[in-house]
Amino acid sequence: MIWYLEKWRRRWILGRKPIRESVWQSAVDQLPFLHGLTQDEFRQLREWTSIFLHDKKINGVQGLVVTEAMRVMIAVQACLLILKLDPEYYDDWVEVIVYPGKFILDHAYTDETGIVHTRRMVASGESWQAGPVILSWEDVVHVHHESGYNVVIHEFAHKLDMLNGSANGYPPLHSDMDPRIWAVVFSRAYEIFCRQVERGEVTIMDPYAAEDPAEFFAVSSEVFFTRPYRIKQYFPEMYQQLARYYRQDPAARQECETDS
Repeated sequence: MIWYLEKWRRRWILGRKPIRESVWQSAVDQLPFLHGLTQDEFRQLREWTSIFLHDKKINGVQGLVVTEAMRVMIAVQACLLILKLDPEYYDDWVEVIVYPGKFILDHAYTDETGIVHTRRMVASGESWQAGPVILSWEDVVHVHHESGYNVVIHEFAHKLDMLNGSANGYPPLHSDMDPRIWAVVFSRAYEIFCRQVERGEVTIMDPYAAEDPAEFFAVSSEVFFTRPYRIKQYFPEMYQQLARYYRQDPAARQECETDS
């Protein structure tokens, strides 16, 4: 009965609050990593985006006025992660907060002696467990396609990671996935990547991924969707785990786009 009501609610949203074609097409045109999607995938992505926009508040701060085009630009990228999953993966929170540019965060942490410290840092995004996603519009709009950097994908990967507690690089896996394999594959890849960063080598993704396993998963997710061949070539086992988790194969998708 509950699932029937949810299906009815979603049909109502899709019938009453469609995304305007010009706004939708503008967002898609700015995101080349979407171009390999099939017609059915585009249809599903548009539906999930419509539901996301209905269910979530996207509010600007510091005088930023969030337009319909801006809302769609954020939502379509957030929904790419759940394209083959379901909007219920984002059910436990309701708001996206958008700053005009980078913002200041105060992080409290306790050292090994029990003393609490506060560290101020400049951020382009932040995700709170059961709370909002915070984004810098400056970073959302300046998508660095060549580097694979994508702040929206990064922060929403954190949201998925937090579904079973604090972000730690181990999101709740599907029943057909083996948590032991995930742990071994990601731990090995993380160790290799950290050694590369320590030696000052050129890496396939942002060195920030070496910060901790949570950031490694989030940055890996960015590159998985935007520059998938990098991960498939250098960390093929990790690519397979990400493909099984997201139930998508972006490398194959982009190969088809190139061939066409």
